[in-house]
Amino acid sequence: MRIAIADPGNHTWNLQVSHDLLFWYEFETIKVHNGRFAKNLHVLENTPRSFYRLNFDPVLQAGESRVSQALALPSTPDNYALPSLPAHFLTPRVIAQDNTPADNPVTDRTATLGRVLFYDKRLSANNTISCASCHQQEHGFSDPRQFSIGFRGEETDRNSMGLTNAKYYERGHFFWDERSQTLEEQVLEPIQNEVEMGLTLDELVTKVSAERYYAELFTSAFGDAVVTSERISLALAQFIRSIISTESKFDLGRSSNFSNFTPQENQGRRIFNGQGRCDDCHGTDNFVSDTVFNNGLENPYTDPGIGAITRRQQDLGKFKTPSLRNIALTGPYMHDGRFRTLEEVVEFYDSQVVNHPNLAPQLRNNNRPIRLNLSEAEKRALVAFLNTLTDPNLTTDPKYSDPFNYGD
Repeated sequence: MRIAIADPGNHTWNLQVSHDLLFWYEFETIKVHNGRFAKNLHVLENTPRSFYRLNFDPVLQAGESRVSQALALPSTPDNYALPSLPAHFLTPRVIAQDNTPADNPVTDRTATLGRVLFYDKRLSANNTISCASCHQQEHGFSDPRQFSIGFRGEETDRNSMGLTNAKYYERGHFFWDERSQTLEEQVLEPIQNEVEMGLTLDELVTKVSAERYYAELFTSAFGDAVVTSERISLALAQFIRSIISTESKFDLGRSSNFSNFTPQENQGRRIFNGQGRCDDCHGTDNFVSDTVFNNGLENPYTDPGIGAITRRQQDLGKFKTPSLRNIALTGPYMHDGRFRTLEEVVEFYDSQVVNHPNLAPQLRNNNRPIRLNLSEAEKRALVAFLNTLTDPNLTTDPKYSDPFNYGD
């Protein structure tokens, strides 16, 4: 028999047993962590029948569990600070892209705290949404839905951008409209957003302070148990910067001129860097750009993008260029998630770019929207190359996974 509890309040429950529905006996005390708990019950032997019920007892709530009970963390922190990087990540160009500030370098203990915060649903007003709800590890830390769902069931305005290799956005600006100047600033915005997570910073500090296991984690990271929104920001930013993809098929073939690629994948690589002109906007081995672009999705744009921030006509329809790392996992695509597949994206850039006064020069030819005129085989080859950017290890690496204990 299996028991399951859905409890956003993370309460402690009494599991009770009875043989006659008249007298009930304490069977087990269960603490819910991060909104849910499930386990298989070992049914009592040598009894004709047994009945079970859950009983919520407010008196038990003083007995909050600590790190070892609430979280599945290793006794020695995982390595976040010193990842093993391949040679093509150690070039001056890639090193220069690193947006890590001098006053918040990644450390193992603070990134561990950031990991717990990233997955903790108590960072939302009703304990139903965490950062990971919209940035899922198995989807390259993005959301497979066109628009993410906030704590009250409302949709966000834009598609969730993947977080892989966020440390390599050189200018360090975040969101599709780049309104956050640093990752440390960015991580607090969804928590305060009235659709996404719905907390004030004071409420955030109060809720995190109330969980006893955070006293140990904050002390480990910062030397004392004091919880502040700034410390939460620093820890979340460290964890996100530690999410680095370096083991895709592309990475493994980088040092051998891609001898591990199929002929189709190599054809796609040549198209990406040549006729397709993809690398004009997705350059370097991180496949990013720190220039914002209007990519000709529509005219006029229903979402003004960066133009809503700058109030400048020349910025209308311009958006941040996301990394293509793990792109096969991060669909749907574009700021509004309008394309479900990579095939649709390739088709768009091949023949459907719309003219717009702010259209990026990289997407123009003789002052008209570019037409690549790829054959069907060439389109398939380009998609095959994009699939080589998937890093299967990143999507399953335990150190990036949900650390909460949910029972069996």
